[in-house]
Amino acid sequence: MAVTLSLVLIFGLILFMLLRSRTLGAGSAFIAASFGFFLASTGAAGPINDFFTAVINAIPDI
Repeated sequence: MAVTLSLVLIFGLILFMLLRSRTLGAGSAFIAASFGFFLASTGAAGPINDFFTAVINAIPDI
């Protein structure tokens, strides 16, 4: 768990810096995918899924 959490922090920090510098490319896509992959295996995955489910359910059907 500690290794996964540290990878999430590293990839999150790198992704944050890439977004702030507006650097886009294949490297950014890899960092974003890696961040999502490692974030999904942490304890934060459940609350994040619950949040997005609530947001989607709050949007009225058109």
